[in-house]
Amino acid sequence: MILTVALNASLHVSYETPRVAWGAANHVSRMFTRAGGGGLAVARVLTGLGEGVVAAGFAGGGAADLIEADLARSGVATAFTRIGQESRRVVEVQDEAREESTRLAEPPPFITTEELGRFAGEYRKLLSGMDAVVLSGGLPAGLPVDVYASLASYAAEVGVPAIVHAGGPALWHSLDRRPALVLAASTAGAPGAGISAGPAGLVDRGAAAAAMVSGPAVLAAADGQGWRAALGGLPGLSLSGEAVVAGLLPAVLRDWTWPDTLRHAVALGAAADPAGEVDLDGYDLLAAEVDVDPAS
Repeated sequence: MILTVALNASLHVSYETPRVAWGAANHVSRMFTRAGGGGLAVARVLTGLGEGVVAAGFAGGGAADLIEADLARSGVATAFTRIGQESRRVVEVQDEAREESTRLAEPPPFITTEELGRFAGEYRKLLSGMDAVVLSGGLPAGLPVDVYASLASYAAEVGVPAIVHAGGPALWHSLDRRPALVLAASTAGAPGAGISAGPAGLVDRGAAAAAMVSGPAVLAAADGQGWRAALGGLPGLSLSGEAVVAGLLPAVLRDWTWPDTLRHAVALGAAADPAGEVDLDGYDLLAAEVDVDPAS
């Protein structure tokens, strides 16, 4: 069983309309909602692969009910800590005639000290019996930047490997707690980091293994070695970071070799949509096309 943590879970609301007329009333032809947030996309990918998953984090208000209902439809069990403020919504309006979309993102809720303490207690109980915990995504307002470091420490105390997918200060602080694996988000090379943002630099700083998405490729370092994995002939490809981190888990949990793990992770990253839904037929075709080479 794998625990995924989304501290900034959100509700994504999509409106489709034939043509948007700004400053006027518009009729919506289709509307749907999805649960969003890095840890929740990871949970969807893992569930689609047949893994047992529990998604935890913060959720509040009516949006929380819709987030939980959407995850239940995907087969993801949830154990959210309820908060006083409403979980944020991300609204996307799609103009079908212009083939354009506009996104409006609400600010994240503020997490109180009491809510953080309550979550910490519930999180430590959830760790019992887990094979791994994945800490993925951005942080809401009110949380200390070293919160992932603290959560990784709690996991280490009970022998549960921690995988961190983050950037900036949240990533750098977590390295001091020696997580089993980190996947650097796009903000990993934040000013003031003081070390290389490459995977080898992250391992030198404390991670047992590290990876990062670089365009259509995944770079990784572990055990004094480095690799670059990419789909040949597809230079413009964009990979889902959440699907990639899910794909890297076999190196931690199943003793897969790193080349095999990277083929799996890159194919998953290419076959998954932003919400974490994986085209399994596409994955099967793509996995055979991934090239893995030693890092130069």
